[in-house]
Amino acid sequence: MKLFLKKNIKELGEIGEVIDVKPGYARNFLIPQGIGVEVGQANLQWIDAQKRRVELEETERNAEMRGLAERINGASCTVIARATEEGHLFGSVTVENISEQLAGEGIDLDPKWIELEKPIKELGIYNLNVNILSEVTSVIKVWVVKADEDDAAADSDEAASSS
Repeated sequence: MKLFLKKNIKELGEIGEVIDVKPGYARNFLIPQGIGVEVGQANLQWIDAQKRRVELEETERNAEMRGLAERINGASCTVIARATEEGHLFGSVTVENISEQLAGEGIDLDPKWIELEKPIKELGIYNLNVNILSEVTSVIKVWVVKADEDDAAADSDEAASSS
């Protein structure tokens, strides 16, 4: 069964593509979820109009994302974390932590864009890829530094007093 995709699906394709899937998958999942529309004679004009609209939106979005990639390329942020004397963290630094730090510095990134093979568990400097689009990649530098013991004690005192 041929379907016109209304949303990007990693395993199936991009918005505006016409794909071929099994009828049960189309009728029971893709069409009810609003992910696809059946291709037929009745809606060919609508599909053509949608393809043109999608292409226009895609070029605008690509230009916007390329600008963002150029702006963040080489950006850096500092994540302060509690750690042992040997430099092992009492927890880990995740893409969500990095995204929050960058947002505090005026750079809004979706955590899904930041490429982190495994959570950071050591102090140090890390160069991470940011995949904004499949063909647009930037590199950010993340500094993971040890929190001062005085700051950690003050934070725990505040947490205890607020409970």
